[in-house]
Amino acid sequence: MPQLRSGPRRGRPPCKNQKNNQPIEQLKEKARAVRTRQKEEKKKEKEKELIVVDDDDVDGDKVVVKVSSPEATSLEGRKGEEKGGGEGVRVLEKEKEKEMDECDSGGRTGDNGLAGEDEGTTAPLPERVQVGGSPSYKIEKKLGKGGFGQVYVGRRVKPSNPHERTGPGAVEVALKFEHRSSKGCNYGPPHEWQVYNALGGSHGVPRVHYKGRQGDYYIMVMDMLGPSLWDVWNNNSHTMSIEMVACIAIEAISILEKLHSRGYVHGDIKPENFLLGTPGTPDGKKLFLVDLGLATKWRDSSTGLHVDYDQRPDVFRGTVRYASVHAHLGRTGSRRDDLESLAYTLIFLLRGRLPWQGYQGENKGFLVCKKKMATSPETLCCFCPAPFRQFVEYVVNLKFDEEPNYAKYISLFDGIVGPNPDIRPINTDGAQKLIYQVGHKRGRLTMEEEDDEQPKKKVRMGMPATQWISIYNARRPMKQRYHYNVADARLSQHIEKGNEDGLFISSVSSCSNLWALIMDAGTGFTFQVYELSPHFLHKEWIMEHWEKNYFISAIAGANNGSSLVVMSKGTQYLQQSYKVSESFPFKWINKKWREGFYVTAMATAGSRWAIVMSRGAGFSDQVVELDFLYPSEGVHQRWDAGYRITSTAATWDQTALVLSVPRRKPADETQETLRTSAFPSTHVKVNYSYLLLHASSLSKAQFGEMGKKSLYCICLLWSNCFMSAIQGKKTLFHKLAKEV
Repeated sequence: MPQLRSGPRRGRPPCKNQKNNQPIEQLKEKARAVRTRQKEEKKKEKEKELIVVDDDDVDGDKVVVKVSSPEATSLEGRKGEEKGGGEGVRVLEKEKEKEMDECDSGGRTGDNGLAGEDEGTTAPLPERVQVGGSPSYKIEKKLGKGGFGQVYVGRRVKPSNPHERTGPGAVEVALKFEHRSSKGCNYGPPHEWQVYNALGGSHGVPRVHYKGRQGDYYIMVMDMLGPSLWDVWNNNSHTMSIEMVACIAIEAISILEKLHSRGYVHGDIKPENFLLGTPGTPDGKKLFLVDLGLATKWRDSSTGLHVDYDQRPDVFRGTVRYASVHAHLGRTGSRRDDLESLAYTLIFLLRGRLPWQGYQGENKGFLVCKKKMATSPETLCCFCPAPFRQFVEYVVNLKFDEEPNYAKYISLFDGIVGPNPDIRPINTDGAQKLIYQVGHKRGRLTMEEEDDEQPKKKVRMGMPATQWISIYNARRPMKQRYHYNVADARLSQHIEKGNEDGLFISSVSSCSNLWALIMDAGTGFTFQVYELSPHFLHKEWIMEHWEKNYFISAIAGANNGSSLVVMSKGTQYLQQSYKVSESFPFKWINKKWREGFYVTAMATAGSRWAIVMSRGAGFSDQVVELDFLYPSEGVHQRWDAGYRITSTAATWDQTALVLSVPRRKPADETQETLRTSAFPSTHVKVNYSYLLLHASSLSKAQFGEMGKKSLYCICLLWSNCFMSAIQGKKTLFHKLAKEV
């Protein structure tokens, strides 16, 4: 081995202290050891087919199974290639997750989501501010800090009129600072500037007189306002009169109507964001809405149409205590969300507390959302006058793109406040035009006049509602057999009999630790194996059969934690991965979507979820609808966009539907749903006679007070004219076997 040169190089003086070379020699020795170890590891890698990799991902461990194939050139295979015959790589990911993706992480307070303040910002504020042609202001006391900046009092230097309190020449103004490196300024000036420009002094929105950048900060010069509704409530021993809250309701609805008419939704309605005017001025009794950093458009500026519906369960916007249920579930914001948040704000100011306050921990957002869904308007408003309950009922039942009836909502509260607007605790002049729209001289509607316009369909009733949900696809008829209430000991008997008749399992489910299975002749499978295991799911067995070119085609979980896994040959899948977690793993699903995987099977056992995702699934796009109820509105929105239900699952308190767009458009895209109180066997027979043969989801679900009652769901997803997946939880089955 050649010797390393230890003397000085030519033209350089010798080292005075030879000890300084010691660290260099140690580094070289370490480098040689690393190279030797890498060579040994490569040699061992060639000899092994099973490799366990410790992933740095906080979600958990990743186990990769490598099939000995000359085409498999990396641990996860060639992500951009599709290999024929199902050869290549199968990936198993079994990771532990948190109870729920943290809805209230980051942001304004512990209750806020998607805020923009960068905690690392330490740049000093300028002593004086002068932006956009404004006068010079000296910074004084701090008024507050939010997710999108901090607000200070600015006092004008050398004012021309020392007594001017409002307008561009006011002696005192509010200065809002946002650092250029904050999340809200990634692409230049803050998004909030655009919103203020669009609103242009709309009713109830404070005026911005100057704005610009000075040093590291974007700065807005705004009207100085008075205390927030939170301050008023807090300084009044946590109480507020009914008349005061009713006046707030009237004026806040009016402000939201103006905001919405400009095409925006606020996105963070709460007591802290409603401010009164400066005390002692004509605006002292006026109400203003501030903090537009989370405002988004509900209407497309170019077309004038409502924005498209979407759901991202990993995205939360707003404040946990007051956010709408739709915001918790990650749905696109619309006008209904502002009004639902306003309803919670009013009830809080009136009662001093909301039923979902007090939850703590990582899954706080999930628990709050669950409690909101379980709380009926009657329970929420049990100590409130009737108009508050009626308002809650109206707003929680609004559809995604439905236009709210602002005038009617105002008229509910107009009967509570005094007839003379001049003596009301809050100035309601801005609401008068809307009140007159209902055609009443004094702007009142009696309760009798409203009876014929009560909500046609109540979504949150706060009581158990058990129902079957069935989904049907129109396809050609084929031979099919299905069984319910199958005990463990009789499972093999039904499967063997079906195999003898040329049928393969297309779907499995569990109910009260009994099994349901569907077998048909249209699966396209060539071979099939299954395992009934006490584990959810049995990793070793799955990995063993992945190596034999089997893929998971159906899974089910039981209440006792056991599982039934069916694996088949002859599928169209090229690569497969699954995850077991304590909460619905949308982040993982979203990551796998980007890698070309699609959800092909789901199951639950207790509160645990198992999601199977596959490459080569035959889909071009896929979305998830996650809810505490059957997401009827979301399903219809997705249908209109060309999606069809392909997988379902449910735990005690959540229902998940996966909807997909097939690469090959079917000849008949008909898909319909039916919800019944009993198993819809009659409807199934009728549809058979009309050849409406079903990619069907039969679902028995119990919804309502989640804290006292549990949500149970049995879903039968039929594809290729019959069932393709079954998921479910506790319900009553009648023993039934039918062959078509």
